[in-house]
Amino acid sequence: MSKHHHEAGPGRASLYDEITTKIISELEAGRLPWVQPWGTAAAKAPLAMPKNAATGRGYSGINALILWGAVVQHGYLCQSWLTFRQALALGGHVRRGEHGTTVVYADRFIPDDEKRRAGETGEDAQAIPFLKRFTVFNASQCEGLPDEVAVAAPPSEPGLIEPKVAALIKASGIDFRIGGDRAFYVPAQDFVQVPPPQAFFEPINWHRTALHECGHASGAPHRLNRDLSGSFGSKKYAFEELVAEISAAFCCAALGIVPTVRHADYIGSWAEVLREDNRAIVHAASQASKSADFLLGFLPASDELVAPTSHDDVEDMTAAA
Repeated sequence: MSKHHHEAGPGRASLYDEITTKIISELEAGRLPWVQPWGTAAAKAPLAMPKNAATGRGYSGINALILWGAVVQHGYLCQSWLTFRQALALGGHVRRGEHGTTVVYADRFIPDDEKRRAGETGEDAQAIPFLKRFTVFNASQCEGLPDEVAVAAPPSEPGLIEPKVAALIKASGIDFRIGGDRAFYVPAQDFVQVPPPQAFFEPINWHRTALHECGHASGAPHRLNRDLSGSFGSKKYAFEELVAEISAAFCCAALGIVPTVRHADYIGSWAEVLREDNRAIVHAASQASKSADFLLGFLPASDELVAPTSHDDVEDMTAAA
């Protein structure tokens, strides 16, 4: 498999390389960037999907992983984020000396040489994808914000979690079977099987495993139509495991589920995939957001969540301008 390195645009360092290097270093240290230590002293904020406090829109894809990591690293108290200008517009401001967190915006450009080639041949010009960067600040880094922005949302009540997941699975129409001693999805027959909750050391972990396998099922041709053809041990297989794992993490965060299990069996193969393609983690996180949105879309109306932003890691640049 050849290496794919994509420049971030003329005169700019590749954000793909920066993000990939950071994720690989986390994996090599035995940490999964999408499984943060929620509920421990290292994480002071409640588990939730990060959102923009001004627009109410959620961050998705690679941005969710970046912002989760910043919350844990710096001990921020909430999952709400703002640009410098958004903080001012809300009547507050970023405290002096605070440093922001870089998130990304996916875009494309057409080089001049490609425009000339297309003009000479009559073919369509080929755009090159790249990432732009911009800076956001956690609400904990700001002063003078309205109370509803500055106060962290309380975690969900544990007693309400499992019924939500059961209702979601039922409404999805996925053929979901409980039994046996292994969790798996069979693409050819389009069914999921997961052991009963009693088989897990901590029953809360059943939910993560169930959502992981439903994440695989979301990729079926009549659903999101991902490539599920990879055989065990292949890079395609490792990539799909990465998508399902991050999808489950996003679903758990959206539902307020804090599992203790760590699905770390594929760390080595994930790192290998990321080393060979510096866009793989961005692509996997984007696919995981689509998967999580698909599954969470089956929540009963009374349990509906705030919809994340678009799936290609695109932030509302109007709000950020």
